[in-house]
Amino acid sequence: MVKSVVQERARPVKFKSPFAALALAALLSACATPQPAVSETAPAGAPGAMVAAANPMAVEAGLKVLRAGGTAVDAAVAVQATLGLVEPQSSGLGGGAFLTYYDARTKQVTAYNGRETAPKAATPKLFYGEDGKPMNRTTAILSGRSTGAPGAVAMLALAQSQHGKLAWKDLFGEAERLADEGFAAPRRMAAAASGRAPQAGTPDAIAYFTKPDGTKIQAGDTVRNPAYAATVRKIAAEGPKALLEGEIAQAIVAKVKEGPNPGELSLEDLKAYRPKAEAALCRPYRAYIVCTPGAPSGGPAVLEGLGILEQTDIAKHPNSVEGWYLFSQASRLMYADRDRYMGDPDFVDVPVQGLLDPSPAASVAPGSPRGAGVRAPDRTQEVSGTTHLVVVDRWGNVVSMTTTVESTFGSGRMVHGFFLNNQLTDFSFNPEDRDGAPAANAVAGGKRPRSSMAPAIVLDKNRRFVAAVGSPGGPSILAYNLKALVGMLDWKLPVQDAINLPNLIAGGSFYAAEVDKFSPELTAGLEARGIKLTSGFGAEGSGLHGIEVTPQGLRGGADPRREGVAKAP
Repeated sequence: MVKSVVQERARPVKFKSPFAALALAALLSACATPQPAVSETAPAGAPGAMVAAANPMAVEAGLKVLRAGGTAVDAAVAVQATLGLVEPQSSGLGGGAFLTYYDARTKQVTAYNGRETAPKAATPKLFYGEDGKPMNRTTAILSGRSTGAPGAVAMLALAQSQHGKLAWKDLFGEAERLADEGFAAPRRMAAAASGRAPQAGTPDAIAYFTKPDGTKIQAGDTVRNPAYAATVRKIAAEGPKALLEGEIAQAIVAKVKEGPNPGELSLEDLKAYRPKAEAALCRPYRAYIVCTPGAPSGGPAVLEGLGILEQTDIAKHPNSVEGWYLFSQASRLMYADRDRYMGDPDFVDVPVQGLLDPSPAASVAPGSPRGAGVRAPDRTQEVSGTTHLVVVDRWGNVVSMTTTVESTFGSGRMVHGFFLNNQLTDFSFNPEDRDGAPAANAVAGGKRPRSSMAPAIVLDKNRRFVAAVGSPGGPSILAYNLKALVGMLDWKLPVQDAINLPNLIAGGSFYAAEVDKFSPELTAGLEARGIKLTSGFGAEGSGLHGIEVTPQGLRGGADPRREGVAKAP
């Protein structure tokens, strides 16, 4: 069934490179409007509390908030503020995020959209040069045009106002302390500072990461960032207004206008930024309900992948040739449809219900899900610079949040101690295909770029929390999340074992994988089925983090490919 579906629908998609293949690619509304209050007493059977994130210092910041009586959202604010300091290559105050929230009292799931927005003055040819052709990617990333109005802080402020318990001003103490007193440079941050990403070579990055003796920081070196401390103090006192208006906003606008190819982000764009909150996109999957944000996140694509696999017997083939074959074919279709149809639903019609339609007839239609208009195959090259965190509080409330500055160190430009995002390069550089068909992810003023971020929360049919998981990884996020969900829900693996499974990302006829982590038997068996695994696909590695409920309480998982942990208070 899956093979025939993919053959029919993926046939028209043309892939020009392995990376482009990755970038290409009913509803059970188990959700309601956000609830402004959080339960004061833990529901019966509340499983405990835990934080899983990509750096131990950020995890500890979240645990301190939980110990002080904070909620999952309170802790997420502290975790993000600390990650922006100790993992600036991946996320920060100048970036954006998607957050999925489970309220244990109401059993509802809300999706918060903190995706950046393009300047009102932006046009579909934002990334065209004077020669009338699209810029090369590096030029675009390093230019002022790449930065959108940041949304992560404003989104967290909205979620915390509705589901927090502690005062907003009390959530930034650990980030402020570490920035003022100094912290030991994490291995990944130091490696990125000396890495090949062009952002590491910008004047701002060189100034920040270079020691007095002229050498770059090394893992374990003490790093201080008093400008960051001042910024989080200001945000703690004033909320997101501190970032989107006034002195810091003026510095952001001035920075994006520096150099060649200046950006058009204005003070009005920053002041006008508004995060969004809506019912999460939820879909039944076997004995579960899986909830993610809707478009323009990667949530609909992950749910489509699950919907395809639900029509198979993949659960009977754990970590086997047949299991990985079925996974790869679902992945191909998930990417092909996501690429062609996904964009900001405020600007384009996204045929979500058609893509998630469980009827076989709708699934077999070659590239024409119900409600779809004409779309051009997208050539967006989404890259790395992202992280994921999960928090469960004592009341059973849950945050699953993916947060990003897009590329490594975003645009490489800093103001007031933090890097600016280059999120607008997640738009399609080509607004139209050769035949003139419009790209769903074309640039437009005020529009949010398409994203692969898909923070997931899993419930049982009684709407009790089962698990939460998510990952960074550029376009590969979709496959990483799908793998973890299949590992937990179909193959019944503990969350850590599901995270540890080898990664495989399939698009068109291209199969990128962690080849060394597949056994020779699996590799040979897949090749006999026509699947040649290749390494070196160029996408960011996974950084999966998750928490699940077991009869013994909460159990967490952290991706060994990064340096995170999962800990209880």
